[in-house]
Amino acid sequence: MTGRRRSSPRPLLPHAPAVKIAAAVTCTAALASLLSGCGSLPGAGNSAEREPVTVMTWAPEGTRATNMPGMPAMAQAYARSVNARGGIRGHRLRVLTCNERNDSVAAAQCAQRAVDEGAVAVVGSYSQFGRSFMSPLEVKGIPFIGGYGASDEEFQSPLSYPVNGGQASLLAGNGRQLAADCRRVALVRPDTIQGDQMPSLLDSGLQSGSRHPAKDIKAPEDGTDYSPQVTQALRQVGADPAVYGTAKAGGKAPGACVAASLGDHTDAFFDAFRRLQEDSPKVRVASVLGSVGQALVNRSGGTSGPLEGADITGWYPVADDPRWRPMRKVITDYAFDDNRIDPADQGVQTTWIAYTVLHSLIEQLDDAGVTDITAHGLQATLDRGEHAIDTGGLTPKLRWRDDDMIAVQDFPRIVNGMVTYQVVRNGELVSAQDGFVDVTRTLERRRADDY
Repeated sequence: MTGRRRSSPRPLLPHAPAVKIAAAVTCTAALASLLSGCGSLPGAGNSAEREPVTVMTWAPEGTRATNMPGMPAMAQAYARSVNARGGIRGHRLRVLTCNERNDSVAAAQCAQRAVDEGAVAVVGSYSQFGRSFMSPLEVKGIPFIGGYGASDEEFQSPLSYPVNGGQASLLAGNGRQLAADCRRVALVRPDTIQGDQMPSLLDSGLQSGSRHPAKDIKAPEDGTDYSPQVTQALRQVGADPAVYGTAKAGGKAPGACVAASLGDHTDAFFDAFRRLQEDSPKVRVASVLGSVGQALVNRSGGTSGPLEGADITGWYPVADDPRWRPMRKVITDYAFDDNRIDPADQGVQTTWIAYTVLHSLIEQLDDAGVTDITAHGLQATLDRGEHAIDTGGLTPKLRWRDDDMIAVQDFPRIVNGMVTYQVVRNGELVSAQDGFVDVTRTLERRRADDY
């Protein structure tokens, strides 16, 4: 739509009987009540159609490293859902998508396209190249809302508004989860800038249980055979078949744990792990959601696979939690047969939450009488934080005032230090304990000399 369309109330006919007018009003009110429970439909406009709101969601697709095709697909499904009900307070949602390609140049190009096409926010996106994409957004004052948390800049830029604690909270949480049972831990992680931070983050959690730091094992981000890293990890945690026997014979190495966080390529790691561990005693394994999910558990053998009993840390409730029902309904009704969207994927879930935040912001602006949704208006509303944003219990209520920031060096924009503990039991990812686990203090105690 190129211009504003305003609808004016139809004037009353001069001779219309008052009783008919009253009846019409009564019927209209009754119908609205039946449809919406004495309120407006979620996402539906309460007034005439207004200017559309343009946003962008980007993610890598079809690359040799981590891919997140479900994030732009979820964004498009969300837009179809709200637009089918008249938009958000009358504003139709126009979602631009961009393939970030796991490439710094492409990430910058996506950001520049958002600027060029008048996006007022970038919402629910994934990129490791924050240095490339944040600068174009900062120049134009475009907020970055609810990114996946894959880059440091998402937790440093004043224009970034994260909905989770990124890899920092996941790894600190995973370390705490492992500290209960593990005396020796090896961490297999990508040999990248982001990967370089992982050992100290995992160690911050291990230290909460007075455990020794994990053995750091670097691996290629886009590897296809991780046999050398599996062998090194088993050796580092003392899984010696001469002492404990073999996994095939039922041998177990008590207190020995291997954690792997390799994104999409965690699949290849555990495939090698399954083959090579037969000659070593069984060790406990762990990972974080985003590297491991139900689909990988299924592919790797379910109850008989290497992930049975694995400790997994996530940001949000388990995938079958009732709090995800609204998202699942949107996927069912508006994603059609789009197999890019896995409702259990943390990228899809993060995008849903990010658009929930955007939805709330537009409603807040509308309540304040603002009908022109701009990047500056969204940023000012986020910074003021007059109303905490309710995500339906999928996260704590969110806002980004200075007082809400967690005091974590390198990650000053974190406002949500909550994670969930999950475990693979009988081939299914289930909650290891009820509710969220707060790793805020664990992150704040992370030693300066670990950086």
